[in-house]
Amino acid sequence: MSKVEVVLPKLGESIIEATILKWLKKPGDKVEADETLLEIATDKVDSEVPAPVSGTLVETRYKEGDVVPVGAVIAIIESEVAEEEAPISETPVATTPEVSPTPTQAELVEQPTAVANAEGSKIPKRGPSGRFYSPLVRNIAAKEGISLDELEQIPGTGKEGRVTKKDILQYLEQKKQAVQAPQTKVEPTPSAPTPTPQAQPSVQATPTEQELATVQSYNGDVEIIEMDRMRQLIAKHMAESWHTIPRVTSFVEVDVTKIWKWRQQIKDQFQKKYGVKLTFTPIFFQATAQALRDFPRINSSIDGTKIIIHKRIHIGMATALPDGNLIVPVIKDADQLNLVGLAHRVNDLASRARAGKLQPDEIQGGTFTITNVGSYGDLCGTPIINPPQTAILGTGLIRKVPAVIETPEGDTIGIRYKMFLCLSYDHRVIDGYLGGSFANRVKHYLEHFNTDQAV
Repeated sequence: MSKVEVVLPKLGESIIEATILKWLKKPGDKVEADETLLEIATDKVDSEVPAPVSGTLVETRYKEGDVVPVGAVIAIIESEVAEEEAPISETPVATTPEVSPTPTQAELVEQPTAVANAEGSKIPKRGPSGRFYSPLVRNIAAKEGISLDELEQIPGTGKEGRVTKKDILQYLEQKKQAVQAPQTKVEPTPSAPTPTPQAQPSVQATPTEQELATVQSYNGDVEIIEMDRMRQLIAKHMAESWHTIPRVTSFVEVDVTKIWKWRQQIKDQFQKKYGVKLTFTPIFFQATAQALRDFPRINSSIDGTKIIIHKRIHIGMATALPDGNLIVPVIKDADQLNLVGLAHRVNDLASRARAGKLQPDEIQGGTFTITNVGSYGDLCGTPIINPPQTAILGTGLIRKVPAVIETPEGDTIGIRYKMFLCLSYDHRVIDGYLGGSFANRVKHYLEHFNTDQAV
């Protein structure tokens, strides 16, 4: 018999910890390989952790509600797997992450005595608001002398508004700076003459965002909303994209009258036959995937001075969430799916994204992104590239417009359904000719859409 460590797996880019929601197995239970051991939650998605081998669960090292760093050992399974196939760490690990943690883990966990104090403190697992507080948060609150009333006022960025370790530490830092701020302002620099009050602003360094957040005062005419964790990640990612990428946006107008009329005719039949609504999105994905095959350099990412051209086409679908945040599930091998397959994938990913039920691997690996700015009424936009990708396509609102129509008898004015495609691309990799050619190829596939295809 050998003992196999179960570790918390990597859950996606920028995710360093997860909360244990529920253990589905308890010590002494028999488990099968790939059987779900527990449910976990991150700030982006809920997920499950499977058993790596068959055997008996002999130990769990964290409780429900604990916040666990990625890579930590969370359980031990006793298995028939040969010792050399399933080695266990030579350093024994206690039921709390106290023993020999890595520097990263040490920042995320507390000593067992402190945890015991938190458990025995006056701070309950749930406050009067019904918000859950993890043992780690209660531990820090007890150690720093934060009362339950004060804890209830801290904005939570975790799942269902929970206060995370980062939230409470940020609150403590802001509280500390607020106390120190007056002293810092009046204390002169030792190596320079004491400035007059009027001269102080001219020599004072530009305050950091943290300092601004601390000293800024507001009147009663505003509402203050703390960014949740997902919004902070989005803000950081978009700011990096904006400051790093020399971007260009090309606009192309597309006549989608044929597609509009065809969809009106077959959408009820399509839904009855395949059990899924046919929107314009899978049609856009199909045309884009075809164009990416024609122009593989668009389906690329950048790594320093290297251009990585991807042979597989994984298209991200920017999806707005009910809380106003954004997530980008990815349709893998989009060029290998027909219209029915794309319709199923688009609807499935969008519905599960809004319900918070995506798996971590479903939001990773994109090589190109589409965002439908027309879904909220915009004619067009200048979408921000999702690095390390090198391009993103925005699809605008479809509307009826008067247009010149060429006929054998001469030109005439008619009503057509038209929209704009907005392609933003990284000019370090994609020049104007290539970007414009790709956008026009997508236009070509849309305007020459096969309306005679069987449904």
